[in-house]
This record gives sequence, C-alpha cells and structure tokens, in this order.
Amino acid sequence: MSEKAQTEHGQLVGVEKLRSSCDPASLGFATTAELEPLDGLIGQDRAMEAIRLAAGMRASDFNLFVQGPPGMGRHDSVTTYLREHAATLAEPDDWAYVNNFDAPHKPCALRLPPGVARKLALEMQDVVDDLAIDIAALFESDDYQAASRVINEEFGEQQEHTMAAFAEKAKSEDVAMMRTPMGIMLTAIKDGEVVKTDRFDALPEDERKTIEEKINRLQVELSEILRNAPKLDRERRRRIEALNAGMVGEVVSSRLREARDAFADIEVVQAYLATVEEDMIGNAEMFLAVTQQQPDGPFPESVHKAHSNPAFQRYMVNVMVTREGDAPRGAPLETEDLPTLDRLAGRIEHVSQMGALMTDFTMIKPGALHRANGGYLILDARRLLSEPMAWPTLKQCLQSESIPITSLGERLSLISTTSLEPDPIPMNVRVVLIGDRMLYAMLITLDPDFGELFKLQADFEESIARSDDTQALFARVIGTRAARNGLRPVSAGGVARLMDEAVRRAEDASKLSLHLGALADLLREADHYAGEGARDIVIAEDVEHAVQQADRRASRIKDRMREMVRRKTLLIDTSGEAVGQVNGLSVIGLGGYLFGRPARITARTRMGSGKLIDIEREVELGGPLHSKGVLILSGYLSSTYALDVPFSLQASLVFEQSYGGVDGDSASAAELFALISSLSGVPIHQGFGVTGSVNQNGQIQAIGGVNEKIEGFFETCLDQGLTGDQGVMIPAANVDHLMLRQDVVEAVRDGQFRVIAISTIDEGLGVLTGRDPGARGPDGGFPPDTVNGLAEARLRGFAEQRLKFSQSAKPTGQGG
Repeated sequence: MSEKAQTEHGQLVGVEKLRSSCDPASLGFATTAELEPLDGLIGQDRAMEAIRLAAGMRASDFNLFVQGPPGMGRHDSVTTYLREHAATLAEPDDWAYVNNFDAPHKPCALRLPPGVARKLALEMQDVVDDLAIDIAALFESDDYQAASRVINEEFGEQQEHTMAAFAEKAKSEDVAMMRTPMGIMLTAIKDGEVVKTDRFDALPEDERKTIEEKINRLQVELSEILRNAPKLDRERRRRIEALNAGMVGEVVSSRLREARDAFADIEVVQAYLATVEEDMIGNAEMFLAVTQQQPDGPFPESVHKAHSNPAFQRYMVNVMVTREGDAPRGAPLETEDLPTLDRLAGRIEHVSQMGALMTDFTMIKPGALHRANGGYLILDARRLLSEPMAWPTLKQCLQSESIPITSLGERLSLISTTSLEPDPIPMNVRVVLIGDRMLYAMLITLDPDFGELFKLQADFEESIARSDDTQALFARVIGTRAARNGLRPVSAGGVARLMDEAVRRAEDASKLSLHLGALADLLREADHYAGEGARDIVIAEDVEHAVQQADRRASRIKDRMREMVRRKTLLIDTSGEAVGQVNGLSVIGLGGYLFGRPARITARTRMGSGKLIDIEREVELGGPLHSKGVLILSGYLSSTYALDVPFSLQASLVFEQSYGGVDGDSASAAELFALISSLSGVPIHQGFGVTGSVNQNGQIQAIGGVNEKIEGFFETCLDQGLTGDQGVMIPAANVDHLMLRQDVVEAVRDGQFRVIAISTIDEGLGVLTGRDPGARGPDGGFPPDTVNGLAEARLRGFAEQRLKFSQSAKPTGQGG
C-alpha cells in the first residue's frame, strides 16, 4: 500500500507541528539571576478579582470558595494577598471570659480594646496576690483583734448576765440551777441543801406539787433563755462579719481603686471590677483561710502565688483573644490545618476531681474562629467536611454571627456531664474555603445554605495563552521560585525546557500550564542533578534528566504492559491487514502519571434485527460515556447505509483482552471503522493506531490525552520494529494539542512513523483501507467498489435475506 494512498484522504501532520518547543535565544537572558522577581501568580486575574472582592466586602455572607486542582498556588496566593490586606485593617478587640458571680455556669464574655485583656488578667493576679497579704495582715492586726474582742465580750457578758439573773430568781424561789453533762437542770433546795429524789418522795403531796409547779415554770423561762442564745450568737457573727466587711472593704476598695484607675476609660472593666469588689468583701474570710494554708518555710514569697490557688480562680480573667508582643499589626489571618469542631469553635476542658469531671470558666479554650475574629480564616474544604459536626458548626456561626462553644459530646448527646454555658462571642470573620471544582459543585447542589453563605468563588485557571509576554512572565516566576527556595539560577535553556513541559502538561501547544507546584518539584529535582554535576546553574540537560527520571520512577506498570505486548501475551498487530479489526488507543492514569496503550478492537456483523451489541456494556465493564459512543455508531450506520430498507444488522463490538472498566468515547471512531470493515469485507491496515470520537454525522471530534496515546502506540511499534508504514490517526482538532516526545518527533522526521489528522469517517476509511471510501452519486447510491458501496450492499443483502426468511417461516393454512 503506497503512502499516497494512505494519506490522500487525511492530512499528514508536519514535523513542525508535532512539538512546539521554546527557543532559548528568544527569552533574552542567560540565567534567571538576571530577571526581576515576580510576586504573585500569572494568568489568575479572574480568581484574584474574586479574592480582592471577598477581602474588601463588609457583608458577612460574602465568604469565598477558592476552587481549582492542587498545585495551582491557591493557598499561597490567597494567604499572601489576605496577609497584605489584613495589615491595612484596624486591630480587632480582645475577648476574655470572666466569672459570673450570680450564675457561675454562665461565664460572661468581655469585649475589650486591643491589648487590654492580658493587662487585665495580670492586674487581677496582682490584686489577688496583694489582697492575700493585706487581708491576712489586717486580721492579725491589734485593731482588728481588739474590735473583734469587744464584740465577743459584749455578747458573752449579755448571755452571762441573763443566766445570772435567772439563777438569782431561781434561788429566791428555793430552786438551784445545776450544770450536768446532760445540760442545765433545775432542782429544789430545802434548808440550804439540794432535795434528792428519795427525800423529795418523802415530802407531803401538797409540798411536792408546789415544788413541781415552780420548777416547771422556771424550766419554761430557762428554755426561753436558751432559745435566745443562738440568736445572740448569730447577731455576734453578723457584727463580726460587719466588722470584717468594713475593715476588709477599705483594703479591697483601696486596691481595686488602683485597678480601676488603670482601666479608667473602659466601662466594661469598671462594671466587672465592681462585681469583683462586692464578692471579695463578702468572702473576705476566704483570703484568711487560704493564707493560713500556706506552708511554712524559708520562702515567705510563696504567699504571693495566691492567684494560683483554686479558691481564687473565681477572680481570674481567661484571655481568649489578644494581640501580644511582636504579633503582626492589623486584622488577624488564621489557617487551621485540622479543622475539628474543638479546634474550630473552641472547647471546654474538664479535670477529674474525686472521680467527677469538673470545669470552670478558666478552662474555656479558644478556637480558630476566635483567633480569626475581625479578620480572615482559611480552611481546607475537604478536611473541614470530613470532621464530625465541623461543617454544621461553621455554618451556624456564620448564620448567627456568633461563636457558641459546645463540645462534640454535647452535640451528639453522648455525655451528660454538667458543663458551662459561656456567652457566645459575636463573630466577624471572612471564611475562605479551598477545594476542588467537584467539591464546590456538590456543595452548591446539595447544601442549600452553602450558596447563601459563600457567595463568591475564585476559580483558578489551569493554563494561560502562550505568547512572548507570558513566556517572559513565566521565566520570572521560575527565577523567583528558584531564588526563594534556595536553588541555583536556571539557564535560558533550562527555562525553555521547563516551558516545554508546561506546554505538554497544558495539553495545548498554544498554552502554558499553571500547575506551578508540579513544575516547582521538577525544578528542585533538576537542581539536585545540577549539584551532582558540580554546576552553578541548572541547564536544559538537568531538566530533561529530571523529566526522564520522573517518568522512569512511575512507569513500572507501563513497562510491564509493553513487555506483555512484546511477548504476545497482549495481542497487538502493527503490520499486515485484517477485516473488522483496528488498534484503538487509550490512556491509563495512575495518580498523576498518564501513559497510553493500544487495545485491539474487533467487530463482527451478521443479519439481524438492527441490534448493536456492546460487549463491554453487557458485562458491565463499559462506562456511560463509552455506551453513549456505541449508541451513536448505531445511529450513524442506520442513517448512512441502506436508507430505503430495514436496518437488518446484528453486530458485536469488544475491546479484546480488556479486563478492567472502559469509559469515554475516544474509541468510538475506531469502533466504527471496525464495524464498516466487517460489513464491507475491506481489511484495515494494522500499522495504524486510531483515536477520536465521532458524531452521528460522521465528523471526527477532539479527544484528550492525544500525546500519551500517540507515544503509547509508537512504543508498541518500536518494540515490534518500525517499518515506515506505521502511524497514528488523530482528529484534526487535536493537531494544536500536540507536544510529543523528542524521540517520536525524530522518528517522524526520519520517515519511520507518521501522524495523520482526519476530520471525517470517510477520510479515516481512506487512510486505513487504502481504498476510496465512496460518496453517493446522482443516482443516490455509492459506487459499488468503494468501501461505503460494499458496506451498503451487504446491509441490503441482510435486509433481503431477512425478508425471505420471514416469508418462508410463515405457517401455511390448512383446509377442513
């Protein structure tokens, strides 16, 4: 078969279109050390506009979802811009939790000016430490001891006077008051002696009754006196407490007056200190009790640590958010890599005491939302959604514009431990989620709240148009990354080779890939090889070596498949002819590594009822896109051939030796060629690999992975021996996507391999069969000796045979 016959219906792609390499001389520099650094990304104007809008919008529901594949620089660009923008904003207020003396289980949230929360916390520690000393000294002072002694003596004398008066009265009535272990007893006296029981019983009855009535009457009076004793003691205690409050109040008020002066302009602090003063005065004995518990020793300064005593935690300040030291000025920018519920919205910790879990307001811990309050919070969307209750909690906080603190156990009703109910802290946070496009589509479709809360999206471009300007910018990006990562400068040749790899990754000769993460990894590996070669710059050979080594590390499966083809375990012909058989091309992806492999596609046809059997679909190995492509073939055949007779075909299609799933429609053109070959009986040249999808009009449509598919078939031909008649047939629309390996380009240049572009099925038939496909003439029929004419004649024959068979199969009527 001549080359002219094979290519007269297709376009032989020239060598210059197979690989659009960058010329190092066109870059205008020797190494990247000569270039100005370039901050930020290139080609992401659309995404950056959305980021700038999200940063500047005041509305709380204009949160941002940044979408795009990994390796696009999404995190770095968002973080860099927001950090710069946050530095221009006002610092947010501090937040702290303090004790609610009226309801300790409901701690109060204090909103304080920036930097005040820590000062207030330290001041309260000093207040407690100072008062622990001052109040203890006050209770030990002579003035206090004298005043308390006067009160005690006063009430003691009053009680003794009452009892003495009663004793005199009883004595005047010949009744004695005796103290016994059982209490106070009253007994009769006669002749100056206590009347004992036996003597009392010997007295006349009238006298006994008189004595009993007298004792009972006095007993009532004594009981009344004794009942008044606790009242007097309570009064004494009240006087003591009043004394304590009066004297302690002066000390507390004096010390807290200093604290008030330190925060004179802050009303919320003034109100808080007023409640503290009231509680301290009412619990003055607590200072004395805690002071007395201090261990004796040579270090009297240990008393200054009173604020660490659990009894004084009620007066501490739990700082939730503040700016300290050398923290960046402006609004905060937070990133939470593990967005669990507790790390996102805060938590309440517990300690075990005597087998019970205890907590107080000092055990409230802040989350990322607290730290980001007044600024920005960046989260990984997939990680956020994978954490239990984290996504619902974030939505609740955004909707209520506040941060309630609840534990996961409480949310799921797993524990019944008594906990706290802290005041929710008002929230003003712009949340930025970073994820892929599929995740965004799922959220916008399935979660009705998502679109209301995240009204902005920043969609990162995956490629940029290739031009002199963009290549210059790309070179500066490479130079900037090399410098910032401490790598060697890159030569113009090295930059050009990296650009070639960017073009290949973009799968378009007119574009550059913006997957800068993968290119940065390649650059670091090339820098390593430059170091091994003792070079001061990274050259093109280093980048090429890095590309080859990366391919080698990932190509074990590909090499095993090539070996199976060489050993005829997988049957692939690259020479000769066969009817109803063609080499389809597919792409296999393993992680980020793609490689092409040929697959034998066969078709068998016979008379039938118009059914096209897709064996892959029948055994549930074919995906929906592949099944769609096969159904399109049926539409093409029925609308192209034998238009005036029933479509009387039964055909079967299969990917031979395919043991995994098949999806996509890029093999539909190859399948149609196999069907037409089987129908017409015209053999197909097996030296060609075919890729491309087809529509019902017979037009060949573009597919993906064209470079990998061509290279995969080239390797198969190389293993079986290049003959010069081999090649790959691709859609004409894919010519602009070609960025083939250099060895494939060299083989085409040497005439050992070909790449042919086609636009229609008829063009492909001419290339594959070497015969005229045939077009309908004025009479409405195909020329009889053409491929289409033979296929149509076969279908007409099927229709006629089917008609004859149906007529012969009709039952004959029988007479009576």
